Amino acid sequence: MITAKEYAARCNELMSMMVANSIAIITAAPERIRSRDTHYPYKQATSLSYLCGFAEPESVLVLIPGRDQGQSLLFCREKDKLRETWNGYRHGPEGAVANFAVDDAFPIGDIDEILPGMLEGKERVYYAIGKDPEFDRHLMSWVNEIRGQKSRGSAPPGEFVDLDHLVNEMRLIKTASELKVMRKAGEISARAHCRAMQISVPGIYEYQLQAEIEHEFMASGASAPAYTSIVGGGRNGCILHYTENRQKIADGDLVLIDAGCEYENYAADITRTFPVNGKFSAEQAAIYDIVLQAQAEAIAKIAPGAPYNVANDATVAVITEGLRDLGILDGEVAELIEREAYKEFYMHSSGHWLGMDVHDVGDYKIENQWRVYEPGMVVTVEPGIYISPDNTTVAEKWRGLAVRIEDDIAITKSGCENFTSGVPKTRADIEALMATN
Repeated sequence: MITAKEYAARCNELMSMMVANSIAIITAAPERIRSRDTHYPYKQATSLSYLCGFAEPESVLVLIPGRDQGQSLLFCREKDKLRETWNGYRHGPEGAVANFAVDDAFPIGDIDEILPGMLEGKERVYYAIGKDPEFDRHLMSWVNEIRGQKSRGSAPPGEFVDLDHLVNEMRLIKTASELKVMRKAGEISARAHCRAMQISVPGIYEYQLQAEIEHEFMASGASAPAYTSIVGGGRNGCILHYTENRQKIADGDLVLIDAGCEYENYAADITRTFPVNGKFSAEQAAIYDIVLQAQAEAIAKIAPGAPYNVANDATVAVITEGLRDLGILDGEVAELIEREAYKEFYMHSSGHWLGMDVHDVGDYKIENQWRVYEPGMVVTVEPGIYISPDNTTVAEKWRGLAVRIEDDIAITKSGCENFTSGVPKTRADIEALMATN
């Protein structure tokens, strides 16, 4: 669990990077209508959630380094007995100060009267322009109002700077408490994948496996899936972001499941591929073993000081050679890699940052050079091979096969840790687990 003390430390760290006489403004995510008068479950903007943990809509966090009356302020909804009866509890300004790492709080309805005065005369405004168009308009109207009073001594802000870069770099390196939460998310998600393997039988529907996975998420204390679960049986596994999950899975099909839970605002992201009948065919095994070897060699290269691209390069080398050896690609491995022939079958990179967002923030390159791994970073490693059922350039026995294997890897001081090792991935271990259903 992330404590109020850690949230306060995050705000202080951000303010330490801001220039003197500046202000940072972080807005909440809007509520989203699902249909007519029903809403999607509310999900707070990750930057605001990261900095103070406040989960309510219609809120704005303001940081003003050096302000005598308090450096961190929150605008939020007031207490309202009637609205709380219908829509749920509100902390209100007093509760925000009591329960979250802010020095002061005000009703969101007072922001037009209070925030322009805080903007006046500031040298720099840190703000993520373009993410919230409605608030952008409010902010520009306040600035123009101050500008219009320039003849009376009012000074508009000097410049605007993108806030996201600073916050994103902070989020990239996880603290011990963040890693603990992510480890738990990985454990829950691993159990869910094991559950799916154990109940799989020919004729089961993709949505039934999705239901079993998400049941395990919620029963174990997760708040939601971290993203729309992918359950692709047979040829559907060849669709990278397949989410329909409505088909019956036939005997002899592989099942590709990409699913992870969100636990205390942090995501897990696991992919496993297994035969619905519990036994790999010869062709399935051949493709599977290439992907498993590619993942193992990539993970072995992840360590502090190694450049980010070493994992991807390892997967490309193994997959290209493996496809060549099976006769799916033809030519010298180096030449095939140079002309990217593998991309017909492996069209994505080996992974991405993981954290509060499943595709988490943080630059992959600095000044056009791959950044190096540092302790506290978390990355997925997810090589795959996808052979389209319509690809007539390969032998028919390979068509429609799709395999992806993905784990969540945290970089440590001495190497790395796999947060999702609780779900098997060797063929022997998968078949043994499925035999217990």
